Amino acid sequence: MSDGDILVARGLNVAYGESKVLFDAHLSVRPGQLVTCVGRNGAGKSTLLKTIAGFLKPTSGSVTFNNANLIGLMSYDIARMGLKYIPQDKKVFSDLTVRENLELGSYATKDYNWTPVTDYFPRLKSLMDRKAGYLSGGERQMLMIGRAILGSPKVLLIDEPTEGLAPSIVAHLKDVLKELSKKSALVIVEQNLPLVCAISEKIYAIKEGRVVAEITDPASIKAGVCEKFL
Repeated sequence: MSDGDILVARGLNVAYGESKVLFDAHLSVRPGQLVTCVGRNGAGKSTLLKTIAGFLKPTSGSVTFNNANLIGLMSYDIARMGLKYIPQDKKVFSDLTVRENLELGSYATKDYNWTPVTDYFPRLKSLMDRKAGYLSGGERQMLMIGRAILGSPKVLLIDEPTEGLAPSIVAHLKDVLKELSKKSALVIVEQNLPLVCAISEKIYAIKEGRVVAEITDPASIKAGVCEKFL
């Protein structure tokens, strides 16, 4: 952790009722850095992102974003500050069109410039009047990311972006994530290790609620060193 970090989580302990999920978890991200969290299902990766985004309250620990304390803030206030969370469920407003989904994102951020969205995802141009409930999983993921980048957030937390998607969509998302990291720091939970090793600047390996490794060496990342912690 350094003075140049835009997002820092320290000593996070999180529980669901009596069941403790995170144990002194930590994470730090520099502006424009692409960070991934890896681990088996149930390791606590999604819980870490949800806690940072304000959907869960830790029993102890701290989260700072742009030197502001996030603990105790509502998730929508954190989003307004420029830290957005994209969940893994690929849920959109199914009864609304793609256009209307984006309009909601624009209303919240006051950003009505959709050019970056359609530049990243040209497919959405032809789907503007289609109800989101009829989109494929890949198209929903495009819409969720497109909606989240409105307002030019400083940090994006993206949970399992490639889960269940076709290889062609995964390849496209790989390129998009690399491009997005030029404007926003990204923290991604991802199971696709080849993708993780191809795009990451830092990897956190999480096992049974604990951060067991922090990998920053480019050669180790490319070599898939994180696989041994899974």
